[in-house]
Amino acid sequence: MTVPEGETAPLIIPRSAHSLSSKDIDRDALKVLTMLQKEGHTAYLVGGGVRDLYLGKTPKDFDISTDAKPGQIRKLFRNSRTIGRRFRLVQVFFHGNKIVEVSTFRSRSEYDMEGEINVLPANNTFGSEADDAFRRDLTINSLFYDIHNETIIDYTGGVADLNNRIIRIVGDPDKRITRDPVRMLRAMRHASRIGFSIEEATWQAIIRHKDKLHFCPVSRIRDELLKDLRGGANSHWLQLLLDSGVFYVLFPLYQPVFTENGEAGKELLGRILEVIDRLQQNNQQIPEPFLLGLFLIPWSQKMFPEMNDKLKNGQLYALSRRIKDEVDTGLDHLNIKRATKEHIASLLARLQLFADNDQNGNWPAWLKKKSYFRENSQFYTIYREACGGGPAADLELPAPEKKPRSRSQRQTPRRNGQMPAYSRNDNKGGIFGLRKQK
Repeated sequence: MTVPEGETAPLIIPRSAHSLSSKDIDRDALKVLTMLQKEGHTAYLVGGGVRDLYLGKTPKDFDISTDAKPGQIRKLFRNSRTIGRRFRLVQVFFHGNKIVEVSTFRSRSEYDMEGEINVLPANNTFGSEADDAFRRDLTINSLFYDIHNETIIDYTGGVADLNNRIIRIVGDPDKRITRDPVRMLRAMRHASRIGFSIEEATWQAIIRHKDKLHFCPVSRIRDELLKDLRGGANSHWLQLLLDSGVFYVLFPLYQPVFTENGEAGKELLGRILEVIDRLQQNNQQIPEPFLLGLFLIPWSQKMFPEMNDKLKNGQLYALSRRIKDEVDTGLDHLNIKRATKEHIASLLARLQLFADNDQNGNWPAWLKKKSYFRENSQFYTIYREACGGGPAADLELPAPEKKPRSRSQRQTPRRNGQMPAYSRNDNKGGIFGLRKQK
């Protein structure tokens, strides 16, 4: 391990001082790590995989960082592809549609930048392992695990923060948040998911810079919010958003609802999120219109008192149009698809219809014949549970759709359906990933 001049050597935690073991690493990820190290490269398990194993949890992903360049990685692992434009990441494919992501150590130029420069230079992408550790968002996600000697490598104090149950942004939180305001959302997401507290300097920086979320691309904010809503810890997440003021930056439409005798609305939203958490902890995948529609129930009931009335078909349609118009305005900054907003409006408009016809879990025959019955009845039962009624049954809805890969992103076809994930053959010719940009 080479320590750059002027750098403090990392803390090395030996096998005797932690509970991580290479036996706990996914078999295919271990193959990738072993092959990279066998070929003379430095390669570590990184990020959330190390964090979760340290906490005794099963990681969702086993990501790898290495000093090997993308082209070198592609040469070792034939069944792989390179993604990303500015920073290239290699995905190695295994049986069962499993993907192990391998990244080259990245530069921490952004971490060191001063002044008004906000864009990283295109020729300053790759760096050392120390650079890679310091450029990460949170200290607890900046740890490396070396399978060779089973040690944890800690440049940023992440192990101490894990032991003390603290979420801390790496480096100067004001500077790091200003460079990428989405880090505020990530800090609160991790705090809520693992039940940690946010370190005071990080917390105050979030409060000071919350309005900078307006400068982020809407697609990033929307994607981060959906991750939060599917994170399984929505109650704690909601409280952090409210306490920091970030909630009203993300959902300005709730400002008049919660500031005018809004405690009942906050309590209802909290209970709805608890039901969502329960369902998702049972491996229920809730589609985007459902998630956002449930999230907007307290808002819609406050803004549209007629939702509590018995309305006929024409009146329900008119109500759904009014809700759709307000959702258009209130969520315009999140770039929600038009079809999704119409779906949300229809779910909200029919909520009282199902409340009026709920006969202890039985439904009138005429309602069961409606094309919208299946979705709307399940939407209503989640709301009913949040209001103190019987528990909502497991959802019978299609899983959220995955974005189709473009042709350029498709996996290389396998001959006879099989292809090894790695190869030691020295293929001649150019390697995709090392091509110089003109």
